[in-house]
Amino acid sequence: MNNFYITTPIYYVNDRPHIGHAYTSIACDILARYYKLKNFNVYFLSGTDEHGQKVEKASSESNMDTQDFVDKMSVSFRELIPFLGCEINDFIRTTESRHKKAAQALWNKLEENNQIYLSNYEGWYSIRDEAFYLESELIKKGDSFFTQSGDPVEWIKEESYFFKLSSWENKLLEYYKNNPNSIAPKSRFNEVISFIKGGLKDLSISRTTFKWGVKVPNNENHVMYVWIDALCNYLTSIGYPDLNSKTFKDFWPGFHMVGKDILRFHAVYWPAFLMAAEIEPPKRIFAHGWWTNEGKKISKSVGNVIDPYEIINKYGLDQMRFFLFREVPFGNDGDFSKDAIANRLNADLSNNYGNLVQRITTFCVKNCNSNIKNNSNYTKQDKNLIEFMNLKFDEYNKFMNEEKIDKSIKCVFELLSETNAYIDTEAPWNLKKTNKDRMNNVLFLTLNIIKNSSILLIPVIPESANKILDILNVNKAERNFDHITISTNDYKINDPKPIFPRID
Repeated sequence: MNNFYITTPIYYVNDRPHIGHAYTSIACDILARYYKLKNFNVYFLSGTDEHGQKVEKASSESNMDTQDFVDKMSVSFRELIPFLGCEINDFIRTTESRHKKAAQALWNKLEENNQIYLSNYEGWYSIRDEAFYLESELIKKGDSFFTQSGDPVEWIKEESYFFKLSSWENKLLEYYKNNPNSIAPKSRFNEVISFIKGGLKDLSISRTTFKWGVKVPNNENHVMYVWIDALCNYLTSIGYPDLNSKTFKDFWPGFHMVGKDILRFHAVYWPAFLMAAEIEPPKRIFAHGWWTNEGKKISKSVGNVIDPYEIINKYGLDQMRFFLFREVPFGNDGDFSKDAIANRLNADLSNNYGNLVQRITTFCVKNCNSNIKNNSNYTKQDKNLIEFMNLKFDEYNKFMNEEKIDKSIKCVFELLSETNAYIDTEAPWNLKKTNKDRMNNVLFLTLNIIKNSSILLIPVIPESANKILDILNVNKAERNFDHITISTNDYKINDPKPIFPRID
């Protein structure tokens, strides 16, 4: 059996979850469900990043013990996962003992391979990003410097351990030359190559000015730089440091889904750490875009942060999963607006898909005693529609394998639109009076296309797609890609109920 390991970034617990966290988690769930439908053995990981100066500061501002603070905040991220309809295999917390053990083992391996040395560091540091910046990367305002996203940086001087990142510059370029599909979309790949070619400096990987982190082995005055600790989570969950564990051997290297703001950490630092520790780099890293709200950047200061609980309770879970991944090309930035949500959901789910399901299943119940017989007597029009269905299924797979989720969904809706046109042309309500055999054949083919389209939509709108498959009495064991075909079984229709109410 083929294996597929997919990870969300672990979410930082200095604040509550927002729509950005939901977006990444749902993207991973869509891909995890897609590979399950292809009969892959799937391992899906999410979790929380609980160390670093930012967390220490947030807990202090909340007048809470830091461990109590992260315990409380982690729950809100853990509970969001099932609320989003995501089915994960593991939820990791970086404060767990298994993770501290793995992070320290990775550190020891890097040290053993002569990749770490002790020195002093001076530079501009962003608490928000937990990252150091070159002055050329910053914006100067008066006597102060800020990151491109507007966050202040401070000048830090302290003793630090360094990772020999500079020695991996050519090896990273060579790796990406040989593995051009390991970063997507292509614009992000180019961005990473450009950054590496700009020159890599050795990376500060420990701190002494705060204590909330994984202790550096054999030197308790230092805690690990939060990114070396955080990135190691992807290994922890599958059994590291035991490289011979079945889970590790089955699933590594994995697929990382990240926001574009943390691409550098995943596509430059992380592969270098791994190669330096004699571990294979990630199979693929996909960096998606950001959402705005009614055209404005989302921020707490503006007060337009989108609460995933609030928006899903208003529109519905499947409706929001659908909107987020149908509305914009996956990888691009998108805009969240009430008009866009209503227009998209009404046009695609209510008018196209929902209306086809409702009118065909209702017609079958009222006019065919809920029973539609198997048919193999196809006209030229039928064969054209079957050929179109097969074409769209091939395109759907091609796009989903490239994480072009929006294009995959579009393929299904092109098929549904074509089927609606077919029904209007064939008019089974007229055939009922003139040719009942032909009426049965038209309905049988249409039900097959509804069935196949619903299976293709399970990754995106699992609850609704399965409700429609329940109406068609499709066996649960047949809800996978092996059964994207014209069925040889008769159909018995259950009482149809509207699945997608229109949004005003």
